Amino acid sequence: MASVPAPRAPKKPVTRSHHGHDFVDDFEWLRAKEDPEVVAHLEAENAHTAAETEHLADLRQTVFDEIKSRVQETDLGVPVREGDWWYYSRTAEGAQYGIHCRAPISGSDDWTPPTIDAARAAEGEQVLLDGNVEADGHDFFSLGSFDVSPDGRLLAYAVDTEGDERYTLRVRDLATGEDLADEVAGTAPGAVFDATGRYVFYPTVDESWRPDTIWRHEVGQAGDDVVVFTETDDRYWIGVGLTRSRQYLVVDIGSKITSETWLLDSSDPTGEFRVVWPRREGVEYEVEHAIVAGSDRLLVVHNDGAENFELVDVPADDPTSRTDRRVIVEHRTSVRLESVDAFAGHLVVEYRRDALPRFAVVPLGTDGYGDVTEVEFDEPLFAAGAGGNPEFAQPTVRFGYSSFVTPSTVYDLDVRTGERRLLKRQNVLGGYDPEHYEQARDWATAADGTRIPVSLVWRRDAAPASGPAPVHLYGYGSYEHSIDPGFSVARLSLLDRGVVFAVAHVRGGGEMGRAWYEDGKTLTKKNTFTDFVAVADHLIAEGRTSPELLVAEGGSAGGLLMGAVANLAPDRFAGIVAAVPFVDALTSILDPDLPLTVIEWDEWGDPLHDAEVYEYMRGYSPYENVRDGVSYPRILAVTSLNDTRVLYVEPAKWVARLRDVGAPVLLKTEMSAGHGGVSGRYESWRERAFEIAWILDVLGRA
Repeated sequence: MASVPAPRAPKKPVTRSHHGHDFVDDFEWLRAKEDPEVVAHLEAENAHTAAETEHLADLRQTVFDEIKSRVQETDLGVPVREGDWWYYSRTAEGAQYGIHCRAPISGSDDWTPPTIDAARAAEGEQVLLDGNVEADGHDFFSLGSFDVSPDGRLLAYAVDTEGDERYTLRVRDLATGEDLADEVAGTAPGAVFDATGRYVFYPTVDESWRPDTIWRHEVGQAGDDVVVFTETDDRYWIGVGLTRSRQYLVVDIGSKITSETWLLDSSDPTGEFRVVWPRREGVEYEVEHAIVAGSDRLLVVHNDGAENFELVDVPADDPTSRTDRRVIVEHRTSVRLESVDAFAGHLVVEYRRDALPRFAVVPLGTDGYGDVTEVEFDEPLFAAGAGGNPEFAQPTVRFGYSSFVTPSTVYDLDVRTGERRLLKRQNVLGGYDPEHYEQARDWATAADGTRIPVSLVWRRDAAPASGPAPVHLYGYGSYEHSIDPGFSVARLSLLDRGVVFAVAHVRGGGEMGRAWYEDGKTLTKKNTFTDFVAVADHLIAEGRTSPELLVAEGGSAGGLLMGAVANLAPDRFAGIVAAVPFVDALTSILDPDLPLTVIEWDEWGDPLHDAEVYEYMRGYSPYENVRDGVSYPRILAVTSLNDTRVLYVEPAKWVARLRDVGAPVLLKTEMSAGHGGVSGRYESWRERAFEIAWILDVLGRA
C-alpha cells in the first residue's frame, strides 16, 4: 500500500464557556456523525492507519492464526439445568456466533450435567436460537435478552444488528421454532418472563439512553403493553428480574451511589410492586429471597453504616423491621462483601479480599444458618465465583475458576460433602502447558504512600532471565470495577514472544474494597492516573522493564486513564493503546443531553453546576491537556462509529489534537459496531490480532 498522508482535521473553533472560563474547541465539528465531511475524515484516518501498519500484515495474520489454532472451534459450554431441561451453547468451526440449545433431563433428581459430543447433537436436543442464522445479512449482531418461560414453551429474545444497543424483542414458540406476532422495537437488554410465562417484562431507555421504564407485555397481545414502573430521576438506571425462588418479580433501581428495590409477588403479575427499603442518598443494597427455617426472608447486602457492606436478613412481609433483623455476615474493613445467592438448602456469599474474588457457602438447616465456609484455592492469583445456578432446589454450586495460567474451568461443588467435580476446563490447543508460565503479585508505592497491587504473568523460558523485559501494562480504575486474574488465549501470543503482562490495580477500581474506589473518583480521580504512573515507575526502578520496553493499554474509562497518563508521563511509555477511550471527558460530562451524562455525575462530579469539579476535571481531561512541545509515545486509538457509551467523536477529536502537536498517533474506527467493538468471534480475533501486532511492533518484537 502506498503511503497515505496523516489526515489533518481542519480547525473550526467554537468556544465553550463555563464558570468564567473559556475553552476554544477546534474539533467539536467532528461530532456531526451524519456529515459527509466527518465520515470522509474517519475513512481517511482508517486509510492512514492501514498504510502505516501495512508492514504488520503478515504478523497480524500470524497472530490471528495462533489465536485460531489454540481455540477449540467446535465446542460447547457446560449444560445448566433449568426446569426440565439442560441448556447450553454450541460453537461450530467457521461459524461466528453461538448456537443455543437444550436437551431434556433424565428425571427430577438429575443434577449431573450430561456428557455431550461437541460435534453431534445430543439425544432430544433442540436448537432454540442459532446466532449465525439470526445474523445472516447483517454486519453486526448482538443478543441482548434470552429467557425461556418457566414451563419451557416460549423463548423471549432480543437482537441488535446496528451496534447501538437498541434491541428488537421477539417471542418464539419452541415447539414449532416459529416466532409469534409479538415484536417490540427499541428495548434495552434484560427481558424476563414472569413465573407463569404469560407475561414478559422488559426495559426501555429514554433519550439519554438511560433504562428508565419497565413494561409488561402479555404474550399474544401485541400493542397493549403496560408501563409498570418509570424512574424519573435522571441519575438512576432501572432493571427487572425474577428471584431464583420465582416467588418475586424484582425491579432494581440504582445510581452510582444509591439503590432501591421493589418486589411483586409472582402469583399476582399484574399487581403493584412494593418497595423493600425506600431510597436514601448514599445507601446501596441488593435483595435476595430465601426460605430460612420455614420462614420467608429477604437477604439484604447493604452499606448503611458499613462501608464494605454487610449481609442481614429481614422478614419478607416487613422488610423495614428493626426488631426482626439479623446480621448474617458482619462488616469487615479488609473484606468487600459483594453479593449473596440463595438456594433451598444453602447460600453462596461472594466477596473480595487482598484484591482477589472469593466465595463461601453457608448451609441452611431446620434451625437456620450454618457456618460460613470459604472455598479455597492454591494459586497465588486467581478469579473464582459462582455462576450458572438458576435452580432454587439444586444441591450443588456451579462455579467458575481461572487464573493467568489456568484456563477457564467449571466445577460443581457438592454442598453436603464439599466435593468438587471438574466439569470442564477450556481446551487450549497447540500443546499449551501451564507449567511454562509463572504469575506473581507485586506492590508499587504511590506518592502518598499507598501500596498499589500489581499482577504479573510471563513465560519462564521466553522472558529475559535478568535485565529489563518488554512489558504490556493494563489498567482501568473506575466504577469500582476490578480487573481480575483471568486466562486469555490471545495473550499467549505476547507471552510466548517474551512479553510480560501486568495489571496495575489502581484506585478507582474495586480490588481493595470500597475505600479503594472512593479514593479514585470525583475529586480524588487523579489518584487513578498517578497510581498507574507509580506502577510504571516501580517496574522500571525494579529493573523489570524500561520506558523503551513498556506499552500501556486501557479501554473505555481505562482509555481515559491512557489519555491522562500520556499527558502526565509521556516519557514512561514507548506506546499506548486506547480502546473506545473516554478522552473528551469534560465536554461529555458538561452536556446533560448526551447519553448517560447525568448518571455519570456521581462518578466524576458535576462540572456543569460545580466550579470546583469543573476546574478539577479541566486539570486532567486528556483532550484539553494535550500540550505542544511534548514528545508523546506512539498511540493507537480504536473506536466504533455506533458506540453509544463513549461516542466516536471523543477519540476522533483527541487524535486530531494530538496530530496537531506532532504526536505519532493512529485512529482506527470500526464503521459498523458499538462499544464492544466488532461482533463475531473471528472478527474479534482479527481485531485483537491487529492490536497485538501493533504492540509487538512498538516493543521491537515484530
